[in-house]
Amino acid sequence: KVTKPNTVYGMFIAEAMSTKSEYYYPEEKRPFDFGDMCRKGSKNDWGEHTCKPSLERREYQKYVEYITEQAMDMGVQVFLFGQVFYQDNPDMRKSEMPKVIAKMHEHAKLRGMDIIIGAQTNDIQDEAYLRQFDFIEGGVGLRADGSVEDNKCFSRWYKNPGDWCWALLWNDDFQRKANNVLVHFDWSGKIGDDMSVFARMDSTERQRTLAALQQKFASQNVGFLMPMLATLHKDNGGCHGKKKRFYSASRKYSCNDEEVINTLLEDTVF
Repeated sequence: KVTKPNTVYGMFIAEAMSTKSEYYYPEEKRPFDFGDMCRKGSKNDWGEHTCKPSLERREYQKYVEYITEQAMDMGVQVFLFGQVFYQDNPDMRKSEMPKVIAKMHEHAKLRGMDIIIGAQTNDIQDEAYLRQFDFIEGGVGLRADGSVEDNKCFSRWYKNPGDWCWALLWNDDFQRKANNVLVHFDWSGKIGDDMSVFARMDSTERQRTLAALQQKFASQNVGFLMPMLATLHKDNGGCHGKKKRFYSASRKYSCNDEEVINTLLEDTVF
């Protein structure tokens, strides 16, 4: 139901898949085989009957091609590949993504529409790989005082060389190699993620944080996506939407960040 005027709709193509899904593939007059889309060794990675889909699998390529074409036919214009390093060939010289992107643009041209394609790339630094996307996207690593770091990797997990890097995409190692960088409050539904930290601030702290981060990222030519809706842990504590396990900026609920967000968006110069 892509019908709301003056709205750009997007689709998130997730790095997690249920192998028990049922979805008909009319081109071959059969259901998709979701079990045949899985990355080798990823069985049950996100829980029972799940896996990480891989573009190395022809069945997953067919699925992505079909759902993105269906989405475009309905008016969807923005596509984001979640944690693309799970979905693509780990050897970027053998990446399937250029072929996938080319087919998406081919269908968009046929429809006479513009689309943009992005990816969550984390610490990928291959410039040719990053620039095939219109944008790359990631979290900010929000601290309780409302600040963020300018390191290459978020220090919550990266202490010493060899530790896992949760990339801070406004760092030059990433931003200068990408076409556009978008950042947001990351959410996983766990206590301690960006949205959890933000929701536990009081109203004044949330307003101050949004304004400061918008100014910071704008000065670095990075797009900051305002929080509107997000998952929270049900025992997170702090403000929330209609239910404790969801954040909402709406004035209808306890966070009531809608007015300050509208003001910040109105004051933004593009």
